[in-house]
Amino acid sequence: MRNPVLEVQGVSKTYLMGEVEVDALRNVSASFYEGEMVVLLGSSGSGKSTLLNILGGLDVPSSGSVRFRGVDIGAADEAELTSFRRRSVGFVFQFYNLISSLTALENVGLVADIASDPMPAGEALGLVGLGERMHHFPSQLSGGEQQRVAIARAVAKRPELLLCDEPTGALDYETGKLVLEVLRTVNEELGTTTLLITHNAAIAGMADRVFRMRSGEITGITENDKKLNPSELSW
Repeated sequence: MRNPVLEVQGVSKTYLMGEVEVDALRNVSASFYEGEMVVLLGSSGSGKSTLLNILGGLDVPSSGSVRFRGVDIGAADEAELTSFRRRSVGFVFQFYNLISSLTALENVGLVADIASDPMPAGEALGLVGLGERMHHFPSQLSGGEQQRVAIARAVAKRPELLLCDEPTGALDYETGKLVLEVLRTVNEELGTTTLLITHNAAIAGMADRVFRMRSGEITGITENDKKLNPSELSW
């Protein structure tokens, strides 16, 4: 049997909005395994971003446990969470968060200061198909190219987890497919456990497993016998 890389058990998250309590997650339990690609699928407000933030150590649960390789990161203090994020997690968000005054190579190279065994920045850019654009500034790159720089920056520290929050949400159809191809390549070539959240049901076709979320709960889990290539997706 496979051992999970990441496991959540009975996780709930409640926010206080004024005098009103809002349940963002309700008793969520799930396991994620080495090298798999998982899509968290749900509409806005379903709890998928809250779950991703807790899995990545950006937030902590109100109750329940979050274990990474057996260690409960849900009970970690801020210094321990910072170490976990630096050492083990790469993040890709809908918006690219690149530094405009730095080239693509320099943006990716920033991870060298926080990673123990970073991938050379040029190698990471080559992995996402931007080897010839490494000396360009963000303003000289298209939206899809900027997102690929962001992916290269995330994978350059060789993370065990790659967490992607609507990575194609700001991109057009064709560019979105290119970005998904890059994520598939990273997942397969580096063996990085990859979690991708989206509201777009078509993207689920490229995942090993699909977790459907609604109202802070996982309502169903589907395993794909045959994953689609991003080029085969239509939405």
